[in-house]
Amino acid sequence: MKVANISLWVSLVFLVLAGVAFVATSRAGYETARYEVVKKDGNFEVRDYEPLVVVTTPMTGDAQNQSFGRLFKYISGGNTGEQKIEMTTPVFMPATSEGNSAEMQFVVPASVAKSGAPNPADPSVKLAKMSGGKYAALRYSGRSTEAERNEKLAELRVKLSDLDLESSGNAIFAGYDPPWTPAPMRRNEVLLKLK
Repeated sequence: MKVANISLWVSLVFLVLAGVAFVATSRAGYETARYEVVKKDGNFEVRDYEPLVVVTTPMTGDAQNQSFGRLFKYISGGNTGEQKIEMTTPVFMPATSEGNSAEMQFVVPASVAKSGAPNPADPSVKLAKMSGGKYAALRYSGRSTEAERNEKLAELRVKLSDLDLESSGNAIFAGYDPPWTPAPMRRNEVLLKLK
């Protein structure tokens, strides 16, 4: 009986470790928007981002699913060049002044941006630029509900005030993980551009 219990525990530990490894490697397989960390304090960072080419679409209706679907169609060949484009991280969601996400953006891989990203076939999808410069970022885990995003944005604003740093513009929320990633292992961020 004891051997069966030990075997069960060993199997459970193996499954948990395999799940952790799968989640960790699924994020690692994607190109990530390039930045240099200028300052770090726990989950808070000041980063210097290069200008980025993004493909963007409005978030309306069943915002997240429909927006993600339109952008995924673009990188799957729904563009004027019928070019398949690799997925990148993070998915950016710039917010309105009220804090609600207004758009969803995929970062165009650096090599595709350099050679000239193809235009979207869907008129509700556009190519745009995210300006480079210094951004403050606060990292957190979980499913990133609207309430949690607002809480983390307020926390980031307090941190900037404590450091006598000023931001300009609206918040940008960022998600790095596929939807099957367990909530405690998800990487989410809120960013504010610094003046």
